[in-house]
Amino acid sequence: MPYINISTSAKIEDKKKLLNEISILVASLTNKSKKFVMAKLDDNSEIFFEDESPCCFLEIKSIGSLNPSEMAKPISNFVFEKMGIPIDKIYISFVDLPASMWAWNGRTFG
Repeated sequence: MPYINISTSAKIEDKKKLLNEISILVASLTNKSKKFVMAKLDDNSEIFFEDESPCCFLEIKSIGSLNPSEMAKPISNFVFEKMGIPIDKIYISFVDLPASMWAWNGRTFG
């Protein structure tokens, strides 16, 4: 049930590999099964943050299991290592959703 949406101005060569690796990371950080992590990537997007150098915005949604103060650093490090985007050019939004607002398999979780 964790969802990660990545928007970046950088061009990503191996999108499937990046999505798989970020799914593994988010699953480990949220203590959720990787099979329930959904990841989306919009690369080569028109995004401006201070200047035209590469930047990234990540939105992470989950029912509980979010600890932004502990998750921000490993996620930022991942983006830097895998995408080459400096940590000061990364924004992350964490959204903790009530189970009643998240559905899968035709029904909500709560």
